[in-house]
Amino acid sequence: MHPRVTIIYNEPSPSRYSAIGEEKAVLGVLDEVAAVHKALDGLGYPVTLVPLLPPLEQARAKPRALETDLVFNLFEGFDGTPETEALVADILSEQGVPYTGCPGTALALCLDKAKTKALLKASGIETPSYQVLTPETLPLFQLGYPCIVKPCAEDASHGLSEKGVVDDFASLEKQVALVSMSFGGKALVEEFVEGRELNATVLGNREPIVMPISEIVYSLPPVMPRILTFAAKWEPNSLYFQGSQSVCPAKIEEDVREHIVRTARAVFRLVGCRGYARVDMRLDPKGRLHVLEVNPNPDISPDSGAARQAEAAGMRYDQFIEQIVLFALKGDGE
Repeated sequence: MHPRVTIIYNEPSPSRYSAIGEEKAVLGVLDEVAAVHKALDGLGYPVTLVPLLPPLEQARAKPRALETDLVFNLFEGFDGTPETEALVADILSEQGVPYTGCPGTALALCLDKAKTKALLKASGIETPSYQVLTPETLPLFQLGYPCIVKPCAEDASHGLSEKGVVDDFASLEKQVALVSMSFGGKALVEEFVEGRELNATVLGNREPIVMPISEIVYSLPPVMPRILTFAAKWEPNSLYFQGSQSVCPAKIEEDVREHIVRTARAVFRLVGCRGYARVDMRLDPKGRLHVLEVNPNPDISPDSGAARQAEAAGMRYDQFIEQIVLFALKGDGE
């Protein structure tokens, strides 16, 4: 008899993302929910869907009332308040409800990109030099150009466009003002690392495995920065979407692959991930590997990078989803 599974997720509603034309990432969770539901149902798991709506106290009451053996946690935070993603995971932990994916501590840490980068640097893991800036603190800027400007606490490439790569102070000032106004007052400014863009999905608990590595191969006009923008993920008619192809397994040397595997596993453990996460990296022209971001509970839709890597590892989509369930049921005793 399969355990009972309840899928929780955020019911999309109007938010600040709608105002800046980035609501597609919010609505994307519904496709992910439908795919996970179909996979589990096909495997014989009794599945219930429970959308969560604000306020947080209402969300707190729902897990307590569930008659379930496991929560499949696809909650990404209430629209416009991504920090609630970690708070809901904390609620599940407090109530002793087993759930898939990363704990609230990892979700909260990785949402704070600057704090994550500080931890990486302190642990000897290469990551691009950075500053957290606002329009008021711009005079403190001391990095080298080109730089990339992104929100300090967002995921799904929110706020990331080709204009985010800047080569002069006037462009920097404009982007910091735009990001600060749209995403809560602070911008993360990093030195832009040229080179190959790679990512690895890590699966497991105490002894995580690293699935086949993907590379984002760009075929863009020379004037367009090679970055995975919001459009590259969510706008099929855009040049970025059409000119950003994921290749898995990546065509890399074995020593590079081994270095990426070691790094991804070390980062997964360092930030306290569990279940599944994705580590985004760049390999610069000198062969140095830079960790750009850590993504706990990344997209696991059938067309996601994580699902593509699972397929390259020999897993069907439903097997991949079931593996996530099994890791959650085993907990740290995998």
